[in-house]
Amino acid sequence: MPGEFELIRRYFDCAGLNQHSPSVVLGIGDDCAILDLPAEQRLCFSMDSLVAGVHFPAAADPALIARRALAVNLSDLAAMGASPLCFTLGLTLPEASDEWLQAFSAGLAAEAAAHGVSLVGGDTTLGPLSITLQVQGLLPRGGALRRDGAREGELVIVSGTLGDAAAALDLLEQPAAALTPNRQQLLERYYRPQPRLELGQALLKIGAGCAIDISDGLLADLGHILERSCVGARIDLGALPLSAALRAECPERALERALNGGDDYELCFTLAEPLWQQHRESLCAWVACTPIGRIGRAPGLTDAQGAPLVASGYQHFRGE
Repeated sequence: MPGEFELIRRYFDCAGLNQHSPSVVLGIGDDCAILDLPAEQRLCFSMDSLVAGVHFPAAADPALIARRALAVNLSDLAAMGASPLCFTLGLTLPEASDEWLQAFSAGLAAEAAAHGVSLVGGDTTLGPLSITLQVQGLLPRGGALRRDGAREGELVIVSGTLGDAAAALDLLEQPAAALTPNRQQLLERYYRPQPRLELGQALLKIGAGCAIDISDGLLADLGHILERSCVGARIDLGALPLSAALRAECPERALERALNGGDDYELCFTLAEPLWQQHRESLCAWVACTPIGRIGRAPGLTDAQGAPLVASGYQHFRGE
């Protein structure tokens, strides 16, 4: 069994993970990483912890675990309109299994290469399986997509389709379920979320002021925007983008999964209607985007008929 420093050298200080960008002066191998930020750029960063049995099945393919862990963190950068720069990794392991670490490292390297980010440091320790990543990104000075930027009259728009990853969690609780093409598609959405980095950066460039990534469910995450922006919204439930796989696998619960399921890591953003009409084609070139409602002055979140919509997404420490 390798020691901590040999483990780091063998699996993480390697090609595919330490391909430093010009902004990384010093990466893995010292007490700290050193970054040299470009002129007129600001550093933004976010951190998430993923715990086996809470955020992913402990027995899942370690390559998929790694890819998902990095992707969901990069999604936070996408929600700000940031360009990814680098990341650090805190890895707690119950044992140093060569087979597990090789697969995890390969998956992490593949996801890092797909988005042009480098691993610049971190820590490993012994304990229950958990993964903590901090991602760093760059924003132009004075610009960011923020939760407090929604304005009355703006459209509420979402990227991609909603509810797929939540439906996949239902499948993971039924390990004996036959793996049909629809179910495979749902599982792919859970294990391989696509951080909408290009969309976030495009929104920032055209003057959008508000976005969030959907991790805890549309209603919960849109609720954060409404609270921070001191506004309300009406949502057309019939406009929610639902995949054919979701409709086929859980037709009676598809809407609930889309509203409260979470884990899709799509973007929910607001945009003035003239901007949407002007840039719709270019934005949808990155991923399909769908207007689902409109920001209003009165607080609260309702459907198109004015009936209240209440979030019921997962919350840590409350077990719901």
